[in-house]
Amino acid sequence: MPTTQARWLEPRVLIPLSLLTLYLVWGSTYLGIRFALESYPPFLLAGVRFVGAGVAMYAFLRWRGHAAPTRLQWRNAAITGVLLLGFGNGLVCFAEERVSSGIAAVAVSSMPLFAAAFGGLYRQWPTRRETLGLLVGFVGVVVLNLGSGLSGETLGAIALLTAAACWAFGSVWSRRQDMPAGPMNTAAQMLCASVALLGVGFASGETLPAEPTTRATLALVYLAVFGSIVAFSAYLYVLKHARPAVATSYAYVNPPVAVLLGVLLVGETVGPYDLAGMAIILVGVAVITLARTRRAG
Repeated sequence: MPTTQARWLEPRVLIPLSLLTLYLVWGSTYLGIRFALESYPPFLLAGVRFVGAGVAMYAFLRWRGHAAPTRLQWRNAAITGVLLLGFGNGLVCFAEERVSSGIAAVAVSSMPLFAAAFGGLYRQWPTRRETLGLLVGFVGVVVLNLGSGLSGETLGAIALLTAAACWAFGSVWSRRQDMPAGPMNTAAQMLCASVALLGVGFASGETLPAEPTTRATLALVYLAVFGSIVAFSAYLYVLKHARPAVATSYAYVNPPVAVLLGVLLVGETVGPYDLAGMAIILVGVAVITLARTRRAG
């Protein structure tokens, strides 16, 4: 009979907890990036975020006796990290200087659809119920933003769609590769991505601020600790133990979370489209989750 600790470590417990973490924490990072961009340029912001989190996590894991990644695992972590964190997060930071956070949420919400398409390359097409949930969720995000009067530049929109596609492909590709074990996977990917992001930032002429605002620095720390170490670890766990449609369902929940935080923290208003969109999104996530449960049964 399993012990209490063993039951807590079972996927049926950790998957819902990890998803809840993704829904809440990554939903808040839109606002965190917005605050951090007040002082930090986009690529250096992402680079500093991941180098700080990556070094701290890698050092802690090695101190606790975790094995270092093999050469092949470092290669795979570099490819995945650049796709997910380099392109995926770096381009979101770049785009949020040019488009509203609502536009960013809509574009990033297309990621599960990219993931479903890329999954087909490995003959892992979503089930009918998962497809229905994906489409319902995407409709919900569109409805969420219908009444918001959003506008943005073409370059920003292209950056966001590229970010979503790169994140989706990296997620699907990494599931079939020899990746570092457990949390070392998170640390290795952040370290590799930080090198690429810092290189792009400095090469493009970005500089670190001499006197950043307190709010921007606190936002950067929050992004590094909670958005990177905690939430990214949760994402990699769900990605390994659940179907892609479930792992990527956070993209549909993050926009309403971002809207609610905007209301609470920066005084944004919520209209009927916002409420309807959030309700539709939750229906889509429920359909995906039920489809996973039925398939597992």
